[in-house]
Amino acid sequence: MTIPMAVPAQGLFTQPSYLIRRKVFKLLGAAFHIYDPAGNVVAYSQLKAFKLKEDIRLYTDETMSTELLRIAARNIIDFSAAYDIIDSRSGTRLGALKRKGFSSLIRDQWIIMDNLDRELGSIKEDSTGLALLRRFVEITTWFLPQAYHAECVGRPIAQFKQNVNPFVHKIAIAFDPTIDELLDRRVMIAAGLLLLAIEGRQDG
Repeated sequence: MTIPMAVPAQGLFTQPSYLIRRKVFKLLGAAFHIYDPAGNVVAYSQLKAFKLKEDIRLYTDETMSTELLRIAARNIIDFSAAYDIIDSRSGTRLGALKRKGFSSLIRDQWIIMDNLDRELGSIKEDSTGLALLRRFVEITTWFLPQAYHAECVGRPIAQFKQNVNPFVHKIAIAFDPTIDELLDRRVMIAAGLLLLAIEGRQDG
């Protein structure tokens, strides 16, 4: 597959929707391409296999010469890990995402936090019933791929929907028009990467 040329970085965080495509290499890890609604690649990330502590970097393109965003786990192999979302150019911490480990055994759930670790909202798998089906009847993941909704201070901000095949996993992100009043949308882009990189392992 030919990857379209990257578009300028300044347009990355202003689009109403994105598609994140994860290609899995069992020995080398995974590569992520982020597409805008027109199908242009606006960012690229690479996740190495066998790392004890996640440190995901988001770049403008595959040369990885310009880093945009860093997603850093606070602890090594933490079942309920917290991930700091950092603007790579300024060093500013935009917020954090924390996985609700035990709850996610049944239904994937994440906590959205601000830069002072105050809880702002959540990301949840669409329903407990569907979540259980996906976990215990594996074939249903092909017909009922995972979907998530995110809310902040009680208001919807984004929806995520996965599309899975044996070699490429995808997640579509659609933002609510009011998200910029509540949260930096880069935190939700980071969430999409984490949902593919962390939760996606149950399908990979």
